[in-house]
Order: sequence, then structure tokens, then C-alpha cells
Amino acid sequence: MEKKPHFVRREFLPREVSSISLALLLVAVLLLNVLLYLYLNKFYNSLGHTETDPSLCPFGHFKLGSVKNCSPWLSCEAINREVRKLKCVGEGAVKKVFLSEWKENKVVLSQLTNSELKEDFLHGLKMLKALQSKHVVRLLGYCEQQFTILTEYHPLGSLRGLNETLHIPKYKSMNTWHHRLMLAIDYVSVIHYLHSSPLGTLVMCDSNDLDKVLSQYLLTSDFHILVNDLDALPLVNRSAGRLVKCGHRELQGEFVAPEQHWPYGEDVPFEDDLMPPYDEKTDIWKIPDVSNFLLGHVEGSDIVRLHLFDIHAACKKKDPAERPSAREVLDTYRKVLTLLIREAAMPGTREML
Repeated sequence: MEKKPHFVRREFLPREVSSISLALLLVAVLLLNVLLYLYLNKFYNSLGHTETDPSLCPFGHFKLGSVKNCSPWLSCEAINREVRKLKCVGEGAVKKVFLSEWKENKVVLSQLTNSELKEDFLHGLKMLKALQSKHVVRLLGYCEQQFTILTEYHPLGSLRGLNETLHIPKYKSMNTWHHRLMLAIDYVSVIHYLHSSPLGTLVMCDSNDLDKVLSQYLLTSDFHILVNDLDALPLVNRSAGRLVKCGHRELQGEFVAPEQHWPYGEDVPFEDDLMPPYDEKTDIWKIPDVSNFLLGHVEGSDIVRLHLFDIHAACKKKDPAERPSAREVLDTYRKVLTLLIREAAMPGTREML
């Protein structure tokens, strides 16, 4: 009797299916991590992960717009001959700022307004020349005799107008926790650069309230932050026992660090000579307040704040020595960004594993 062929139907066991799914998931996670690494590597370089900018010219030169060649900083003669003022766009205690034009390019011309503050003006120029980098507004020229500085123009203006800018239809797509956190990273990158600058540890002294801090920084058209005003940037030199004091008047309010307050109580009149000096950790105290503004109130920003809670609490330690360095804050911000991007790209991955 002829036997009929016997077909055996193999059924995959749930365990085999689970193993295959797990393997596919692990491959997907690996690919995601590779893409994330490439993205973040590009992102950090765009933020100034390295302090030098390959597009920058040699010292004493600049490039503007689409021009490929570097030009030397404009001299007094060139500024007087080639730069045309258009309108006044701002005025502070030290200088008046004019939107101007040079060879069909919009530029910014700053001129001293108070002769009593010429030392501050010249100090700002000295800092601007010495600190040219991806973190600092581009210097185009200057004239010490006429107390004039020429810099690159950024149409979005200072950080004070960030929220208004993000409500413009053209920029609404940038109003996300992701882009806002990148701005906060940019800001801390500037602080880190100043604290480890080629000149030494510099303190951002013109920062007694949030509005004043925001006015010191520019928002570029590609949504990066540049420090613009360097008039009040004293040097800390611990080895030489040199600390700083931000101005000669009594500072008040919760925005400034505790060590910047008059320590002898209301019964003792303020005297500048008796006020103890301090170091760069005053800048660290202010980071959470500035970042809170930059993060805004968009979907996801509260999650970012939750992840930054511990480092911000450390920034607010009353003892300056217990606060983290700008490098430690920056590293934490970057780790949080990496974590949140990974979780946003593959929600539920942790549970699946």
C-alpha cells in the first residue's frame, strides 16, 4: 500500500517570534544611535563645539555675506569714506548704535556717547578684538581716535525679542522645545568660552537683571546666539589673588548671586571699598533664569526643565564653590538633549526592551 506523502507544517513558537522581534528592534536601535551620533556631531560643531570657526579669517581680517575673500579690518579712513549711517537703532550708557551700510551690506556702527566712559568703550573694543570666535559678534573695523566700532548686522536683534520673533510666521517652526534647548546650549557655550577664553577667566558683569543679560546677546538668522556687548568683562586670576566686582554700586535682587549682595546688613551703609570681590561663579548662578526664559512655555519644555532640575539646583547653591563649572553645565545640557532626542525618535523603546 502506497504511503501518502506526509507534509509537516512547522509553526513558529512564540519564543522564536519574540527573539526575531528583539533582534530587529536591537538593529533598529543601533541604526538610530548611529544616526543620532552623526546628527549630534554635526549639531555640536554648528554650536561651536570647537572654539574656532573654519570660516573665520586670520586675525585682523573678516568675511561678510557671500564674499569668499577676507578683508582687513576697516580703518578710520575706510570707515569715514565707505560706511554710511542709515538710522539710530539703540543707545545705552556707553554708546549709540546705528544701522549702517558698507558696500551694499548692512552693518552696525557703534559710537561712544559719554566721554567719561571711554575706558569702558576701549575695553569692549579690546575684548572684541581678542575674543573673535563663533561665540562673538564679528568685528569689521574700528577707529580708536573717534571711538567707533563696526560690527556685523543681525536683523533679529537681541535675545530680548526672542518670543516676538518666534511668533512671526517665518519662524514659528522654530518654536519647539528642541530649538529652544539648542539656544540654551548656545548660551551656556558662550559662558564656557568666556570662562576659558584665550585671555583667561572672564566674568560677564553687565548682567544685573534678566533684561540686561538678554540685551548683551544677539540672535542670528540661523538661530544661534552671539555675545555682542563686552564692555564689562573683568578678569579673574586666582593664582594672583585677583577677583572682581561688577561695578561700584550696591546690587540688589534675586537675579544677582548672593555673594554680589552687600554682606553687612541694612544698618551698615554700602561702601564700595568694603564690598568683598567674587569670581566667575556669579555667571553660573544666573544660568537657570536665562535658560528658563529661553525654554519658554511650549510643548515639551516642562520635560526639559525636569531633566535640568538637578544641575539648575546646583547652579543655585549659596556657596559659589559648590556650584558647577560652565563646562559641567554644558555637558549636562548636551546629555539631556541627546537623551530627549533619542526618546522622541523611538518612544517606548525602553519598555520594549
